[in-house]
Amino acid sequence: MGKVHVFDHPLIQHKLTFIRDVKTGTKEFRELVDEVATLMAYEITRDMPLRKTEVDTPVMKAESYVLAGKKIGIVPILRAGLGMVEGILELIPTAKVGHIGLYRDPNTLKPVEYYAKLPSDVGEREFIVVDPMLATGGSAVAAIDSLKSRGATNIKFMCLIAAPEGVEVLADAHPDVDIYIAALDEKLNEHGYIVPGLGDAGDRLFGTK
Repeated sequence: MGKVHVFDHPLIQHKLTFIRDVKTGTKEFRELVDEVATLMAYEITRDMPLRKTEVDTPVMKAESYVLAGKKIGIVPILRAGLGMVEGILELIPTAKVGHIGLYRDPNTLKPVEYYAKLPSDVGEREFIVVDPMLATGGSAVAAIDSLKSRGATNIKFMCLIAAPEGVEVLADAHPDVDIYIAALDEKLNEHGYIVPGLGDAGDRLFGTK
């Protein structure tokens, strides 16, 4: 069963306050999302395996550790997920980046995939699916469905802000996926927006309306 991790790190919570603030402009918003993604990546990689190695220090040989070659893939859900990619790459520069694009069908209101491009070795990678918001959970579920249909077996989901409804939907659909959240908010409103939330993450990242 996947776990839900809500980060309470003071730096994450401090920066999240300014991300929420309606007065924060596009440039600052983008920088803050990038910084929080880096801090979250530090936590999400805590269980990455290590292997022993030997290194020559200026004094003597020393036994030390390096990452055990685990392959990481980052998959932003287009378009808002793009805002979190660079922050993760700051810590894991060797990660491959895939992309999944989804839109909501106006009749069924369900997500429809319009684009998917992933690393060729899907089955060998641990994937981190990223999207700033986990609202209804529909897009996250569809993106992970897409990854699994292409052979992915090791997946985590990371977002800035989540609604309880979205967490429940994602956990029910994919109980093997751990969910990492900077803040768990109160609820969804009648329009499907997270309350109190931060507004439309894509519009705030890219300066659109």
